[in-house]
Amino acid sequence: MSLNDDPRRYEHLSRIRLEDPEAVARAAATRRRHPGLKHGVQNFIVAADHPARGALSVGAEPMAMADRRDLLDRLQIALANPAVDGILASPDIMDDLLLLGALDGKLVFGSMNRGGLAGLVNEFDDRFTGHTAAALQALGADGGKMLTRICLGDPDTVATLEATAKAIDSLAERKLIAMVEPFLSVRDAHGKVRNDLRADAVIKSVGIAEGLGSTSAYTWMKLPVVADMERVMASTTLPTVLLGGDPDGSQDEVFASWQAALALPGVRGLTVGRTLLYPHDGDVAGAVATAASLLNSTAPATGPATGPAPAAGEPTSSDRIPVKVSE
Repeated sequence: MSLNDDPRRYEHLSRIRLEDPEAVARAAATRRRHPGLKHGVQNFIVAADHPARGALSVGAEPMAMADRRDLLDRLQIALANPAVDGILASPDIMDDLLLLGALDGKLVFGSMNRGGLAGLVNEFDDRFTGHTAAALQALGADGGKMLTRICLGDPDTVATLEATAKAIDSLAERKLIAMVEPFLSVRDAHGKVRNDLRADAVIKSVGIAEGLGSTSAYTWMKLPVVADMERVMASTTLPTVLLGGDPDGSQDEVFASWQAALALPGVRGLTVGRTLLYPHDGDVAGAVATAASLLNSTAPATGPATGPAPAAGEPTSSDRIPVKVSE
């Protein structure tokens, strides 16, 4: 990937923030909106909210996402592909992209809870420290996303569930989408938080998450691609997007698993970040184009899906050991 190495290429953003901070609100107000969501058209959203939770690693590189200029380069390459429908970002990255004019015609989702910092002693107390529903409405956003890790052995989980329910209600009051990303999670022997990606665990997390809030009218699920994905998708009627995480498998294996999952009823598209922004070969544009080619080709053109779910081509055992997929 050829990136601009001029260290001053984003200096104008600092100048605008210093001299004219209201420019962010003006950019949001004048932004051309996405034409709207339609059944049968799968959406492609790029995720870039990881640094706000202190999660800077990609694969074996612990500081891969630390260079903001590099990250903005990669995001602009991804967003330049017309098949990319939108962005999921924390407020700082969102504001940069608004000032760069990179979000015209795009779906915009704000990241709401970033308080459960990676490695924090009380990581499961994932407080809402990012976008609020009111701020997202003012930005003209389409919705907000919340990470919802459920640890049955940690008392902080109940506070996170309550805060998530309130955020869902606050978004629904404004007719904004609540994109909920649930996991059943545990701490391993070294104290590191791990997400349980066995099908039964994912299904249980979905059952808990889709019942949060006083209405699910505006709620979506954001789910990992796991073995026995047919059973996972049978657990919900909510629109669902697939997350990419930071997988261990080869890029070809990851894309194959996405393609199979995208064929299932209820799957509305991809919300993927590090896998595409930091591909093994460095070709961001190529990775984004490949992911885009998986969309729509297997989605129903019109009307609800009927009959049995298509075979996903993956192993059907729900006992597969969790892989390394993290938000």
